Amino acid sequence: MFVIKIVKNATLGLLLLAISPAASASDNIALTPAQIQTLGISTAALPNKSSGEVSGLPAQVVVPGNQLFVISTAMPALVEQTLVGVGDSVKKGQVLARLQSPAFAEAQRGYVQASVQAQLAKENLSRDEALFKDGIIAESRYRATRGAALEATAAFTERRQLLRLSGMSDAGLAQLQAGNNLSSSLDIVSPISGVILEKSASAGQRLDAAVPLFKVAKISPLAVEIQAPVAMTLGLKVGAAISVPAFQASGKLTGIGRGLSGTNQSVLLRGSITQGVENLRPNQFVEVSIATNSSAQAQWDVPNSAIARVNGKTLVFVSTAQGFQAVAVTLLNEGANSSVITGALKGDEKLAVRGVSALKAALLGIGAQ
Repeated sequence: MFVIKIVKNATLGLLLLAISPAASASDNIALTPAQIQTLGISTAALPNKSSGEVSGLPAQVVVPGNQLFVISTAMPALVEQTLVGVGDSVKKGQVLARLQSPAFAEAQRGYVQASVQAQLAKENLSRDEALFKDGIIAESRYRATRGAALEATAAFTERRQLLRLSGMSDAGLAQLQAGNNLSSSLDIVSPISGVILEKSASAGQRLDAAVPLFKVAKISPLAVEIQAPVAMTLGLKVGAAISVPAFQASGKLTGIGRGLSGTNQSVLLRGSITQGVENLRPNQFVEVSIATNSSAQAQWDVPNSAIARVNGKTLVFVSTAQGFQAVAVTLLNEGANSSVITGALKGDEKLAVRGVSALKAALLGIGAQ
């Protein structure tokens, strides 16, 4: 049993700790209420937690890659009119802008011409195939006709794909092929139902091919990219619950990075937010909490000031009727201000949160006589 005698010097205000010879054999430290007050030791109740979590991790809200589309034009054009703005909700197939493009009219002309040539080549192939079977023409002529048909079909397919990339639908292609109505007006439509995140086009602007016009995204669910110190990733598993407490949003952990960033030596974690998505915005910076690996043992989140390290062990000091008892605990996750621990604790204890250095000194026998 540790016995600590406190002697006040009125001039220097110093304390002498006298520890009994049996002190080194026990984890109990005997102190009177007066001695506890003089040493500046204060206690706090142990908060019970059903499961541990890593909290206060910096993160950025992002749109999942498979939900983000960049819309551009495949041909040089002039912006005639824009019909939506940043933040607008759009439907799949909705017209976002109208362009004027002579190159688009030229591509339609090439498509119609290629269609005629492909049809003619097909008819020639059908005729020469019949003549070859009847032995009227040589095989070389038949092969040449078949090669010309294949080439014409390939040219037609290329022209069709170019118009599709420009935004023309299959119905528009069929109408063009049937009626031969060329137009330089090009509509830019949304490929998905979502929200306009960026707009870089304005009326009167001249565009080169492949210049981005809009970014449209489906914003539910959203994702978060979390930066976490390596020590805080211990016990984390894909599928763990995550939350953004300040915005009442939640989801699950979807990925744990294997490498470290070169600047702050942190691990990149990825999560999917499925609840409370409406409270978040893409590119927003937030703080995220992640549940640690659940276990049968109870876990507590305690201030770092309550934790002591002695001879390679992690300890907390539990208040008793005679003073304090050093109890070994396991550190699950260490944070900047508090850490998650587990150990042989009931949950109703009071821990020393100030003056822990004095208790640690007594436990080590410093000042023993």
